[in-house]
Amino acid sequence: MKVSLFATCLANALYPDVDLTMAKILTYLGHTVDVPDGQACCGQIAFNSGYFDDAREVARTLIDAFEKSEVVVGPSGSCIAMIHHYYPFLFENDPVYLAKAEDLIHKSYEFTQFIVDVLHKPDLGAKYKAKATYHPSCHATRLLGIKDAPLTLIEHVQDLELLPLPESQLCCGFGGTFSVKMPKISEAMVAEKAEHVLESGADLLLGLDMGCLMNISGYLEKINKPIKTMHIIQLLGEGMKNVHI
Repeated sequence: MKVSLFATCLANALYPDVDLTMAKILTYLGHTVDVPDGQACCGQIAFNSGYFDDAREVARTLIDAFEKSEVVVGPSGSCIAMIHHYYPFLFENDPVYLAKAEDLIHKSYEFTQFIVDVLHKPDLGAKYKAKATYHPSCHATRLLGIKDAPLTLIEHVQDLELLPLPESQLCCGFGGTFSVKMPKISEAMVAEKAEHVLESGADLLLGLDMGCLMNISGYLEKINKPIKTMHIIQLLGEGMKNVHI
């Protein structure tokens, strides 16, 4: 396939290795990878703040950037969920862009979902020795229904011991603008999440959304419990060095 990368704001600005490793993995699997010019934010920040007109403007930019793409893959369940669940609302009165949005919905995937459910490549030959636990992010789980794909990829990493995360279904408290508007509630939520991460006995925390991982790791550092955190893509990248990606 020709796979277009949706770089996402957070990964592009703060964790570019996530995007670069995603491209390397897809190339290793034999696909052609491109990063279309003009892509920007999915509009989630403006949308969640109630600025629907601004969100609509940004969303049009993203839709236009991927209009000619065969398939679109991103490293964030949150951003892909924005496209799948809220673009139909944004463009309900715009038949032209509603049709374009629906086309993007049908061809866009979160990374683990694409690798496991579309490509059927759960075993990428990765090796990484650690005791890990996995945080299932809210948007990926609740809005996209992604549950098994991330775990399937993790379970196929040789030498990695996967430990259960107590109360894994609880939100980490990030929620983008939520953490800014309601910092005290957000901090209480991430404190509870951090407690469960420590309780798991893991030395590595895995996830599929860098927003969640940034939030949890920041709090763990604050309380002097700096457990290593990695996106599943980063884990695979480290583990696949033996196959020269």
